[in-house]
Amino acid sequence: MAEMQLDKTDLRIHDFFTYPPVGEDDYRYMFQTAQVRSMETQMLTRTAVLDMANASDFASSASSLSGTEYTLPQGAGPLEIEAVLRQRRTVVRRLFEDLMLDERIVEVFRSRDDYANLRLVLRRVLTDKPVGTDYSPEGNVPPEQLRQAFEEQNYALLPPYLQAATDQAVLAFYQNKDIRQIDSAIDHAQTAYKLETARTADGNVFLTNLFRLQVDLTNLRTMLRAKLLQADPRDVFLEGGFVEMDRLRQGLDMPYEALGALFFSTPFHAVVDAGAGYLALNGSFLKVEQQCDEYLLGYLRQTGQIAAGPQPVIAFFLAKEHEIRAVRLILTAKRNNLDTKLILDRLA
Repeated sequence: MAEMQLDKTDLRIHDFFTYPPVGEDDYRYMFQTAQVRSMETQMLTRTAVLDMANASDFASSASSLSGTEYTLPQGAGPLEIEAVLRQRRTVVRRLFEDLMLDERIVEVFRSRDDYANLRLVLRRVLTDKPVGTDYSPEGNVPPEQLRQAFEEQNYALLPPYLQAATDQAVLAFYQNKDIRQIDSAIDHAQTAYKLETARTADGNVFLTNLFRLQVDLTNLRTMLRAKLLQADPRDVFLEGGFVEMDRLRQGLDMPYEALGALFFSTPFHAVVDAGAGYLALNGSFLKVEQQCDEYLLGYLRQTGQIAAGPQPVIAFFLAKEHEIRAVRLILTAKRNNLDTKLILDRLA
């Protein structure tokens, strides 16, 4: 049985056509699955999102949210809007934590804020700035504990995954004192931690494949950004995805119009072809981001075939976070009078 499980999580890029498997049913999650299935029906429809984007101005866009969980106060400004969206995000995160039975899965998602906090504090400490206080309280490590660890240089106060990331980031920074190396080192450490946790969390095939897809989509974005900016390609790609490193490195040296052919035999052909074409024509990453979001949401929708399990709960959680980001994106764009076409080009 262990060998079968290993085979399922050790997929290669050519072992699936569009999406990797989402795993098996887990009937411990019957109630949780039923609850999120019900809540999915209350999410914003595609039509509602497009109506927001196509609204003539900010006021019209904001008013289209009336009657939804994102209803805004009359005349709400940026701070009030952000408060509403943050409150909705906190609610869905707390729900996710209540529904999940495996605490390790909760921890790995909460660690996203830990790593974000770590990036911020390291950028400050390594450039001789005050540690500050503006850290997210939604990680596994309370902000007070994080500040104490760096003010006292007592990194034993941090969990092992943050200790490892700190060591790697500090070492990378001092090689040439390039602050960008902090982000790169933390990205690598975070990816390794996520994949290792997924592979040990009840043998969660879905979570492993989800994180591997996230690595691939990050690498595809990185490949296109490195090409445009002519950045140093060394250590630029994350390990652990489905796409081979050689294919990504080859893409750095090819013209945009040839990238679709390079990825034709992979599930990411549409992502690369549309994203590279838009980038070459407009010098913008809007379509790259839109295609990456669309692909990942497509994988989350595959959990509809699961009768019961953690997969629908994780998928609902991530879809709700995406919905909140979409609302924020549209309202911000409307407030700043961005062209509607640009908004639509970005929306997944």
